[in-house]
Amino acid sequence: MNKKVLILLSVIIFILAVGASYFVFSKHATTAQEEQSASTNPSNLGKVTNNYDALEFNPDLPKTETCPLTGVKYGKDQEEWWSSHRPLGVMIENEIDARPQSGINAADVTYETLAEGGITRTMEIYYCQDAGIVGPVRSARTYFLDWISEYGNSPLYTHVGGANTPGPANALGQIDSYGWSNYNDMNQFSIGFPVFYRDETRQGHEVATEHTMYSVTSKLWGVAKSRGLTNVDKNGTPWNSTFVPYKFADATPPVSERPASQVISIPWSGPDYAVKWTYNSKDDLYYRNNGGVAHIDRNTGKQLTASNIIILFQTQQYADDGYENNEHLLYGTTGTGDALVFENGKEIKASWSKSNRTARTMITDTNGNEITFTPGKMWFEILAIGAEVDVQ
Repeated sequence: MNKKVLILLSVIIFILAVGASYFVFSKHATTAQEEQSASTNPSNLGKVTNNYDALEFNPDLPKTETCPLTGVKYGKDQEEWWSSHRPLGVMIENEIDARPQSGINAADVTYETLAEGGITRTMEIYYCQDAGIVGPVRSARTYFLDWISEYGNSPLYTHVGGANTPGPANALGQIDSYGWSNYNDMNQFSIGFPVFYRDETRQGHEVATEHTMYSVTSKLWGVAKSRGLTNVDKNGTPWNSTFVPYKFADATPPVSERPASQVISIPWSGPDYAVKWTYNSKDDLYYRNNGGVAHIDRNTGKQLTASNIIILFQTQQYADDGYENNEHLLYGTTGTGDALVFENGKEIKASWSKSNRTARTMITDTNGNEITFTPGKMWFEILAIGAEVDVQ
């Protein structure tokens, strides 16, 4: 082959190689820039990065935004996320076969009390954190309606059916009378699959069908959005226009000022449901044991914790509504009563007051001053007046 032709071919090959190399590396650089942009763009944050469908946010952003339910500070990306929806209440059972439950640790607030048969039941309030899978979801009870009603106008209330015997414990009738049905009421009977679904294997042991109903918080907020309920209602009114937040301290006390230990024991109805909260001064958290063992969140495998334990003593009576064995209970959720507050390893004797169903339950000390809570999860234990609480 002619020497000039060889040289020309060599030059052409060189030019093509350089062009291809430039294309590949420029493409890689663009992709890297796009990935970096996506990682810092709030609209792209909050992605599912676990196997239980919970959104997670950029842990490296400055913690500047305060959750109104807990006083905890989060990044701006997380605040932009929660500002697009309203508080979501979910009924989760605590029967022995229902444990370990899913999503309780991600709740900002928990309410717990006795339901039928000496079995405790909880209502989880989600707003600033995403839980992903939640459950097992169980039925509505009238007293939980009073507590969820504190969370602004049209709070979301998630349950599977509910008490419907005519009388004072008729939760489903009350939901209808409040104008919640097919609006902010998230009843599985009216929503169904795939927002709600059964999982017979989630708890890792065989259970009856009633312990197998689950949902996902993002799907529930999605249903609410389809009904015109985001951070505003169908009339454009923000959910928090009537919400009264609690007061929270700017910071937790240093370890040197925290007691070495504190244990709060609530026997409830017996050993299977007895609760023990053990304070850890190092992380300023109370760790929960239920039925004599560590109470674990199925999603994360971590023990349930809380920063504030608030015990409300309220009247407890039977509804006398003709229900089987007269098991429907009523609690005196409005009015005034005694309370105990545990935070930072300390016990505070207090009082509670709630003027009506939608009013906030206010907690004050013996001087009548509103309690300032430590930033973190709120766990309300509602006990009958005179119920035993042991503190060590």
